[in-house]
Amino acid sequence: MYLKKISLFNYKNFSEASFEFDGKIICFVGKNGIGKTNVLDAIYHLSYGKSYFNPLAVQNIKHGEEFFVIDAEFIKNERSEQLVCSLKKGQKKVLKRNGKAYDKFSDHIGFIPLVIISPADRDLIIEGSETRRKFIDSIISQLDSHYLQQLIQYQKVMSQRNALLKYFALNHVFDNDTLSIYNEQLNDFGKYIFEKRKEFIAEFIPIFNKHHHAITDSQESVQLVYESHLFENDLLTLLQQNINKDRALHYTSMGIHKDDLSFEIDNHPIKKFGSQGQQKSFLIALKLAQFEFLKKQSGVKPILLFDDIFDKLDETRVAKIVEMVNSDTFGQLFISDTHPERTEAIVKLTHQSYKIFNL
Repeated sequence: MYLKKISLFNYKNFSEASFEFDGKIICFVGKNGIGKTNVLDAIYHLSYGKSYFNPLAVQNIKHGEEFFVIDAEFIKNERSEQLVCSLKKGQKKVLKRNGKAYDKFSDHIGFIPLVIISPADRDLIIEGSETRRKFIDSIISQLDSHYLQQLIQYQKVMSQRNALLKYFALNHVFDNDTLSIYNEQLNDFGKYIFEKRKEFIAEFIPIFNKHHHAITDSQESVQLVYESHLFENDLLTLLQQNINKDRALHYTSMGIHKDDLSFEIDNHPIKKFGSQGQQKSFLIALKLAQFEFLKKQSGVKPILLFDDIFDKLDETRVAKIVEMVNSDTFGQLFISDTHPERTEAIVKLTHQSYKIFNL
């Protein structure tokens, strides 16, 4: 699978731009603020139906304009697939495949497997548990549409339960029978999600460890630890045991929406005890493991986006990444960088076909 061409209209800083890709490695080079990352984000947008860097869709429209359009042609299983993502102010975003609009964006997730490695990944370390849950869910959802639907239903029921808890508090009433209905639904959805996350983590950790050892020459001891209330008890019991707490808080305090993935170095939080270089190696290993997991499960090499990752990486780590590109592990690879000479020197070492766009 590969991206053949892409056109951007009023997307971020681009009024109109088109690119055709004929190499395995595609590089966008130029000064900061010129739009290199925006091209990568447009590609990401077509895979996930949203921007990686800006969750507010309307803010991806070029300043002063009313709409944006991303139009691209992918080749998958030797077939041409046209994807168009568009948004007009005041209207819903539209995603079309071969001229037909998706009713639900969730139906598209997984069609274009893609992994991005970016400085923004540091949010996985410094932000709260929601960011790390989204990381887990994005990988599983690309391979399992039923999981994504169960997740959507869980969130819907939880919102309804939270609204009921607020209603009870405002009106000084309580109806345990109605609450029990939501508890049972949350338990059903939550159990499925918890089991899928457990299965995923068990398979993912050895892949992550392999990549981390390769990048660091096994110099560091790191751990991924899945944390969930459901290791303590089933969700139905937890909801019943914590009803007084939930009534006081006006929201659901226990469940898979509180799960976390702990990042550790020498059994301590990498956020506090890891250097910048150690954190960067950890994140790159995490994303390369995501790539390998998706590739293994789907049988398709995902598109890989390297957004400005060569900054602050020493030559040894860069050499390890080049080695992986040479091993034919990767499919199509997109790179953004501020240093044209550095970029060309790195891609030449891969002995793969490449194309460099100077923006």
